[in-house]
Amino acid sequence: MLLRDLSETSGRVRDTRARKKKIALLADLLRKASLEELPVAVAMLAGAPRQGKIGIGYAVVGRVREACPAASSPTLSVMELDGALSNIASMSGSGSASQREVALGALLSRATADEQEFIVRLLLGEIRQGALEAILVEVIAEATETDKMLVRRAVMLSGDLGRVAVGAKRGGDPELSRFSLQLFRPVQPMLAQPAESVSAALSELGDASLEYKLDGARVQVHKDNERVEVYTRNLNIVTPAVPEIVEAALAMPVRAAIFDGEAIALRDDGSPHPFQVTMRRFGRRLDVDSMRQALPLTVRLFDCLRIDDDTLIDDSSLRRWSALESTAPLDLLVPRIVVSTVQEARDFMARALDEGHEGVMAKALNAPYEAGKRGRGWRKLKTAHTLDLVVIGVEWGSGRREGWLSNLHLAARDEKTGSFVMLGKTFKGLTDELLKWQTEALLAREIGREGHVVHVRPELVVEIAFNDVQASPHYPAGMALRFARVKRYREDKSAAEADTLDAVRAIFAMTAG
Repeated sequence: MLLRDLSETSGRVRDTRARKKKIALLADLLRKASLEELPVAVAMLAGAPRQGKIGIGYAVVGRVREACPAASSPTLSVMELDGALSNIASMSGSGSASQREVALGALLSRATADEQEFIVRLLLGEIRQGALEAILVEVIAEATETDKMLVRRAVMLSGDLGRVAVGAKRGGDPELSRFSLQLFRPVQPMLAQPAESVSAALSELGDASLEYKLDGARVQVHKDNERVEVYTRNLNIVTPAVPEIVEAALAMPVRAAIFDGEAIALRDDGSPHPFQVTMRRFGRRLDVDSMRQALPLTVRLFDCLRIDDDTLIDDSSLRRWSALESTAPLDLLVPRIVVSTVQEARDFMARALDEGHEGVMAKALNAPYEAGKRGRGWRKLKTAHTLDLVVIGVEWGSGRREGWLSNLHLAARDEKTGSFVMLGKTFKGLTDELLKWQTEALLAREIGREGHVVHVRPELVVEIAFNDVQASPHYPAGMALRFARVKRYREDKSAAEADTLDAVRAIFAMTAG
């Protein structure tokens, strides 16, 4: 498959808003791909090349592209592009920066102008065409004439669109049916939708349980005999940094298990440290012992997806909790009750807030575990509205904030198109420390400027507190956040995990009503 075919299809998909048309274009492309080309093409269409970040930033990409004349005819294949990116990503050590620059120049010199544009956008994370996981599930199903639900389930269990596409093309529905929950192959965590109130959540869910909503770091713990691995919500391994969690898992009387939970740093009185304090324990591989002494971690489990040979992911919340309760000691379980009245639920939430936690999670007792989705069976309840939004631009500050990037342009994720839609701006809640950090972080993601506005790759997720959502003709979604203020950056979340326009519309419906 020539890169021309991929880049032309990508451009046509980007230029259409019709979901069915996007799916038809992409499915037609994938039908032409060989088994070898398929995972590469899927990854590139999703804007996530298999190599991840290859050590080349915006400035270098721009400089190299400007110096490279475009090829007159298309000859570069998708597999050659994949191989070139792997080669660049493997370069390390002294002189590797200049080696990567030379290799990128050699790659771009083989590409036509349109292909160069595609490669640059791919490297800079700007493939925003709606070809994200949700739509690619449907694309794979249509291209391979397989069951969409089987494709979705296989992606949920494997976390690998390319692997699922190959399985679907090679073996159809029977091969897709063989995808299963595997130890040490983490799945995307199930997420919750916001609820207006305790009473609203219970009326939506029916029979439900309530759990403390902890402001910690989401962890997924896999155990097989003496081997334990701990993964973050982004599915990164952090096992060396969290020996307390490893020890807790090893002590449990179970041969094999997959647990979902929260790691949190607690003060001596049992109240939680702020989220940023807990996050100091992650990403560090040096001085773990001293960090553990200074800032011990506690794990609180709230779900289990497997116990020994019993896979529970399709079972009800009630059965999964029963299995967890029979396996983990009480001090490792998140506080939880099954409620029978709204008042009982309100009292439980008040207790959670009194103990310093964010609020509560309400969960339907019959809900399966919907990995990677904001499942219908989970609702989150906090004292104030918050959304995890993506920064798509920022304005230079003035006065005391002159020289710093200050006013953030905030956007929600549109699941239908894969784009990010602006909902408003804010500079409130930013400390001097945050201003300094975000200036550096956002300049590193710069993709262009218009006057005092710096446009950035939509990568950073920020948690925004606000009073309500109001109608607004000034923003493309027709909505804006009122009294928005920065609560914290969510470095543990990717842009794909940001809140959606549908979540914002739900809050708008609540507050407008």
